[in-house]
Amino acid sequence: MTPDQQSEAIVAESKPKPVPVVRGSSQSQQRLTIERLQKLPLGDQLEYQFPYVVEAKFPAFIWQTWKYTPASPEFDEKFRGPEASWTEKHPTFVHEVITDQVAGHLIRHLYGAVPAVLEAYQALPLNILKADFFRYLILLARGGIYSDIDTSALKPATEWLPDTFKPNQVGLVIGIEADPDRPDWKSWYSRRIQFCQWTIQSKPGHPVLREIIVNITESTLKLKKAGKLHIKPKNVVEFTGPAVWTDIIFEFFNNPKYYDRSEDGHEIDWRVFAGMKRPKQVGDVVVLPITSFSPGVGQMGSMEVGDPQAFVFHNFEGSWKPESERHIVPEADRLKREKEEKEKQEEETKKKAKGQQGKR
Repeated sequence: MTPDQQSEAIVAESKPKPVPVVRGSSQSQQRLTIERLQKLPLGDQLEYQFPYVVEAKFPAFIWQTWKYTPASPEFDEKFRGPEASWTEKHPTFVHEVITDQVAGHLIRHLYGAVPAVLEAYQALPLNILKADFFRYLILLARGGIYSDIDTSALKPATEWLPDTFKPNQVGLVIGIEADPDRPDWKSWYSRRIQFCQWTIQSKPGHPVLREIIVNITESTLKLKKAGKLHIKPKNVVEFTGPAVWTDIIFEFFNNPKYYDRSEDGHEIDWRVFAGMKRPKQVGDVVVLPITSFSPGVGQMGSMEVGDPQAFVFHNFEGSWKPESERHIVPEADRLKREKEEKEKQEEETKKKAKGQQGKR
């Protein structure tokens, strides 16, 4: 392996946890087994229902969600081109656009044996929360590619991994959404390095997906039990969005349950991925540079849409997420927003000053 190849790969030894085995075939034994299974920790239930095999192929599925399917006359015209691009680049894949109603039925079908997950999904008070949760749920159960409806495929997924990486040693492919090398990054982004979740490729059962589902399920049910399940749109990014997604991925990278990093002893944090220009592999996870899923944003080292490493373009306009929840914006829009916020703050300061003068 050349020095360049070594810089692209972070080797970690996998420690897969054994999958429970159901013995006995009678109906009564199966019922008993299900009862016992549901008493196990949620992560173990999910591991049993959706086992992970890293050597398997990536399933040829593309999952997207929207209010209407492309067959409906109410499907937004601005999404027809982006949606069609996924089929054009992946003609042999099964490509599904799932409506909210169908998503609910599908989750009930896939997770009927894991009632806590069903309860959490149904309890989430905002559609955007359910949309975030759905992508993790469908990928854990079926694998493939999830991508937001306002994304365009620039290159087929078969070209996403460099030849230096072996597909039978990769179970999850993610991209960098934000790499803000600026002192005020907390004013604009949730994490110093933030991983993208508008496009994810995975094999079924991947532990990262399992862990984020456990996190969201347990957090949701805890708030529901306390009567405090009132999540504001501005908090979505932390509850189900890219912030918690990023946290779970970093926890996975550093969890001895999955990987033994005792030989080097170094924590894998944002510094490992800051300013990266080529893909890196950590265990069975490949992290793509910001250009791959966020080309053309004009900041943070992102290259143009025509760059060889540009795989998916996020259109942003018309996204089902509100403007306040979009964490990558073109440079011109960002500067405009900065100016507007500054002017708003100055106006509020003037009003407060006038109010204090009036009280004197």
